Amino acid sequence: MNQSFVEKSKQYLWLPFTQMKDYDENPLIIESGQGIKLKDIDGRVYYDGFSSVWLNVHGHRKKELDEAIKKQLGKIAHSTLLGMTNVPATELAEVLIKITPENLTRVFYSDSGATAMEIALKMAFQYWKNIGKPEKQKFISMKNGYHGDTIGAVSVGAIELFHHVYGPLMFESFKVNVPYVYRSKSGNPDECRDECLAELERLLSERHDEIAALSVESMVQGASGMIVMPEGYLAGVRELCTKYDVLMIVDEVATGFGRTGKMFACEHERVQPDLMAAGKAITGGYLPIAVTFATEEIYEAFYDDYNKLKTFFHGHSYTGNQLGCAVALENLRLFESEKIVAQVAEKSKILESLFHDLAALPHVGDIRQLGFMSGIELVQSKETRQPYPPEERIGYRVSLKMRELGMLTRPLGDVVAFLPPLASTADDLRAMVSIMKEAIQEVTGRAY
Repeated sequence: MNQSFVEKSKQYLWLPFTQMKDYDENPLIIESGQGIKLKDIDGRVYYDGFSSVWLNVHGHRKKELDEAIKKQLGKIAHSTLLGMTNVPATELAEVLIKITPENLTRVFYSDSGATAMEIALKMAFQYWKNIGKPEKQKFISMKNGYHGDTIGAVSVGAIELFHHVYGPLMFESFKVNVPYVYRSKSGNPDECRDECLAELERLLSERHDEIAALSVESMVQGASGMIVMPEGYLAGVRELCTKYDVLMIVDEVATGFGRTGKMFACEHERVQPDLMAAGKAITGGYLPIAVTFATEEIYEAFYDDYNKLKTFFHGHSYTGNQLGCAVALENLRLFESEKIVAQVAEKSKILESLFHDLAALPHVGDIRQLGFMSGIELVQSKETRQPYPPEERIGYRVSLKMRELGMLTRPLGDVVAFLPPLASTADDLRAMVSIMKEAIQEVTGRAY
């Protein structure tokens, strides 16, 4: 390994979501990428088995995306969106509104999924104040939920490992259960769904007068282990929010732009949110652009004479960046010309069939999948669903073995996350699932 770069990385960097002691023991530095593969500084090649943290669509160095950035760079790299706009940001907004749920009519730009969610929370809070209902200040969030790492996003998140240390910084929110069928007592999707919706309705019936909004990931809770919601749950949440006059904020940061076999995951249940956050795959995995979508009703609550102080005082330096918007426009053109969403829906069936062999392994407890968003939960006992002791770090050890075998991913505890680039072929999927299978067999010590 190129020791000079390794030593520099150890000396100067502090990596996100990384215990640096782990990195020091197992360093990795990426030098380049091509298609759905990455190359490190020593020339080793790996499948990008998690789409570079869930955002790559067409693979790396996609010619059309490269050219879109170069073309825009010949005009301007960035100008502010504060009090003015620019050409690609305006064009992109029009395209986005045409592909989102029809009740969403306004686009507010930012630069990451967390900030997109932070914006949605602030919009929801101020909306009620602007229309004369300032008592609606509380939020409902979902247990095991994750919406990013800014303080507002953390406050409506509920993954103990990530969030507990920041408790004193967070505002309180009501937290309700989301169906986790594999870990439920009954194991029955319908019962699990109905119990969770009943719990939510009890809370709404008692406290709706003080609740501004509910935040929920769309169809899949990603960071908590790819927990796929049973049919009817998201639609049921929408019905309850409408019934009790609470805004519904849907987080499509991970699930949006084709990842689940629909352009947006809420389309699976024809859900139309009041506010929706999206990011990650919007630029094909190239540049940091995120968006918060709002209904016209919410937008109009902020539209007034300046001295009425209804303005939404929020913004970011690189909001609506021209390079990012230009590559996002080209990304969405490729979605249409290459029929990406339809391809993902079709190839998801292939992936589902490939998982059959994986499911037979004695320490694979559950496989959860929606489109190209999937998680393989490893357990000590398949019969009792007993998890491995945390100190064994089975998921982490499997991910290191996968790296050794030629594929990169990041585990979610003892859930192996598998989110390949949307351009992955059937042969690519077979190769990557084969690597996962071999790694799981070797680490759990029960090879067939």
